[in-house]
Amino acid sequence: MMDLSLFFSCSESLSLDSSFFSSPPVNFLQELPSYRSIARRRTTIPSRDKQSGTLLKPTASYSSQLEGRITENLNSQSIRKYALNISEKRRLRNIQETQMKYLSEWDQWKRYSSKSWKRFIGKAREMTTHLELWRKDIRSIEGKFGTGIQSYFSFLRFLVLLNLVIFLIIFMLVLLPVLLTKYNITNSTFVLIPSKDTDVQCTVYPISSSGLIYFYSYVIDLLSGTGFLEETCLFYGHYTIDGVKFQNFTYDLPLAYLLSTIAYLALSLLWIVKRSVEGFKINLIRSEEHFQSYCNKIFAGWDFCITNRSMADLKHSSLRYELRADLEEERIRQKIAERTSEETIRIYSLRLFLNCIVLAVLAACFYAIYRATIFSQEHMKKEIDKMVFGENLLILYLPSIVITLANFITPMIFAKIIHYEDYSPGFEIRLTILRCVFMRLATICVLVFTLGSKITSCDNYSCELCGYNQKLYPCWETQVGQEMYKLMIFDLIIILAVTLFVDFPRKLLVTYCSSWKLIQCWGQQEFAIPDNVLGIVYGQTICWIGAFFSPLLPAIATLKFIIIFYVKEVSLLYTCRPSPRQFRASNSNFFFLLVLLIGLCLAIIPLTISMARIPSSKACGPFTNFNTTWEVVPKTVSTFPSSLQSLVYGVTSEAFAVPFFMIICLIMFYFIALAGAHKRVVVQLREQLSLESRDKRYLIQKLTEAQRDMKNRLDYQ
Repeated sequence: MMDLSLFFSCSESLSLDSSFFSSPPVNFLQELPSYRSIARRRTTIPSRDKQSGTLLKPTASYSSQLEGRITENLNSQSIRKYALNISEKRRLRNIQETQMKYLSEWDQWKRYSSKSWKRFIGKAREMTTHLELWRKDIRSIEGKFGTGIQSYFSFLRFLVLLNLVIFLIIFMLVLLPVLLTKYNITNSTFVLIPSKDTDVQCTVYPISSSGLIYFYSYVIDLLSGTGFLEETCLFYGHYTIDGVKFQNFTYDLPLAYLLSTIAYLALSLLWIVKRSVEGFKINLIRSEEHFQSYCNKIFAGWDFCITNRSMADLKHSSLRYELRADLEEERIRQKIAERTSEETIRIYSLRLFLNCIVLAVLAACFYAIYRATIFSQEHMKKEIDKMVFGENLLILYLPSIVITLANFITPMIFAKIIHYEDYSPGFEIRLTILRCVFMRLATICVLVFTLGSKITSCDNYSCELCGYNQKLYPCWETQVGQEMYKLMIFDLIIILAVTLFVDFPRKLLVTYCSSWKLIQCWGQQEFAIPDNVLGIVYGQTICWIGAFFSPLLPAIATLKFIIIFYVKEVSLLYTCRPSPRQFRASNSNFFFLLVLLIGLCLAIIPLTISMARIPSSKACGPFTNFNTTWEVVPKTVSTFPSSLQSLVYGVTSEAFAVPFFMIICLIMFYFIALAGAHKRVVVQLREQLSLESRDKRYLIQKLTEAQRDMKNRLDYQ
C-alpha cells in the first residue's frame, strides 16, 4: 500500500522507546483502517483471495519492489515510462548499460537496432504532427476558447479527411477507369452490351436542353444539378457502361460501382468506431458517485489550455453552472424520492401529453416535407420558359426549404416543451439533443422514402413494363442524386447567409448600439457546439446517401466542410461568444461520434432498400441489364469456379449464419464480462486509494500524539 519507513524514521528521530506503544510494531500495523477492512472481509467472505492480506506487509518497500520490476523488464521496456526522478533513471540506465556488456554480439545488435527503430518511429510521428491539417488554427482556437470548442473543429477536420478518402475510393474504382478510356490514355475500350428482354419505352431518357437558352439557366443548373450538369460524371446516369476492356482483362464497372459504395460505408463505420473506442472506455468505467463528480469539477475541472482573460471568466461561470446543475439534480432526486403517488401520476400524465405534442410536431414536419416533395416533383417537368426565374428556383428547392424551416423551428419548440417535463438539467440537454438529432436526420429519410414511393408508383398506367414510373423518372437514380445535391448546396448557402446577414450585423448592433434595451436582451450570438455539430452531421448524412447517386458528391462535401471551417472560425473569432454550457473534449468527441454513427445507420437504411428492392433504371447507369443493383453480386459469383461457388453459398447460407451469430454473441458476452471485471478492478483500486488515505491520516494522527506526549514528558522533566 504505502511506504511506512517515513513513520518509523520520524519515530526514531523523536527517540521514542518501544514502551510508548502498547503492542509490537506488527500488532500496531494491524490497527490500521485498511488492515481492519481486510480482516472484516475475511471474516464475512472466507473464500476471498488470500493475497489481499499481504497488502500491508512492511517488509518490502515500494521503491525496492519497483526497482526489482524495472530491472526485470529493462530488456523489453523503456525507462521513460516509469515515474521516477532523473537520478533514478540515470542509475537504472547505468545498470542497463552494464548488463549490455555481458550479452552476445547478436543480442547487442538486436537491442541497438530495436532502439534505433523506436527512435525513428518516434521522430516520424513527430514529423507527421506538423503535417496535420489546420494544426496551427486548431491550437490557436484551443488556447483562446478551450478544448470544448477545439473538439468541434477537430471533428470538422475529421469529416474533411473522411470525405476525401471516400472520394479517393470512388475515384479509383469508378472514375479512373472511365477517364483513362474516355481520353485514350490507355489502350482500352468501353464494353456496351445491348440490353435483353427490355422494352424500348424503358430505355428512353430525354435530356432537356431548353434551359440553356436563358442567361440565368446556368445559375439554375449549378444550383439544381440539371441541364448541362446532368450529363457530366457528377451523376449516376453518366456511367451507362457495362465494363472497360483492357488488354489482358475486362474491368466490371457495375461490380466496382457497388463495391465502392460498400467500401466507403464500411470504412466510415470502422473509422468512427475506432475513434469512439477511447471515449466509450472512459464512459464505461466512469464512476457514478456524485461526490466524486463534485471533486472532479472543483479540483480537476479547470482547462489549462485557456489563456484569454474573458475565456477564463467564462470557464469560471461554466464551472459554477455545472455545480448548480449538479445541486439541482440532487434537489430533483430528493424531490422524486419524496414525491407522492398523486404527484407521480400527475407528472407522468403531463409528460405523456407533452410527448404526444412532440410526436405531433414531428408528424406535421414529416407530412409537410412529404407534400412539398410531391408538389416539387409533379411541377418540376414544366418548361422553364413558362415560369420566371424565382418561381423555378422555388419549385426546385421547395423540399430543401421546408426541411431547413423544420430544422430551424422544431428545436425552439422542443426547448420550450422540455421545461415543463420536470427533468434534471443534464437529462434536459441530452433529451433535447436526441430529439433534434432525430428530427434533422429523419427529414432526409422522409425525403428519400417519398421519392421512392413516387418512383415505384404510377398514376394512370401500369408500372409492370419497367418496374418503376419511367414516364416521370426515366433515370430515377440521377434525380435522387440531384435532390441530394440540392440539399448539400442549399445547406451551404444557408450557413453562409446566416453568418453574413445575421451574425455580423448582430455583432455590429451589440458593439455600437449596446445602450438599447432590445439589443441588450438580444445579446451576442453564442457558438452553440451541439447545434453546429448537428449541422455538419446533417451534411455528412446527405453525403453518405447521395454518394451512390452522385459519385462526385464526397468531393463537393470536402470543399463544403473546408469552407465551413474557415467561416466558423471567422464567426467564432469576430462575431460569436462561446456558450456558457461548455463541453469537455473527451465527452464532446464521444458525443459527436455517437451522433455521426446514428447518421450513418440512418443513411444505410434507404441505400440498402434502393439497391435491393427498387428496380434499377433501364435507360441509364451501369445496372441497366440488372433488375436491381444487388443482382450484380450473384451474377459475379456464378462466374467463379464451382468449388469457390460452393464456399460462397455455404458462407451465405443459414447453416453458417446461425452458428456464426451464436459465436459472435458468445464473443460479445465475453467482452461484456471482461469490461465488467475491469470495472470491478477499477472500483477496488479506488477503494484501495481511499484506504491508503485513511491510513496516512491515522499514522499522522498517531505521530502527532507521539510528539505531544514527548513534549509533555520533556516539560514534566
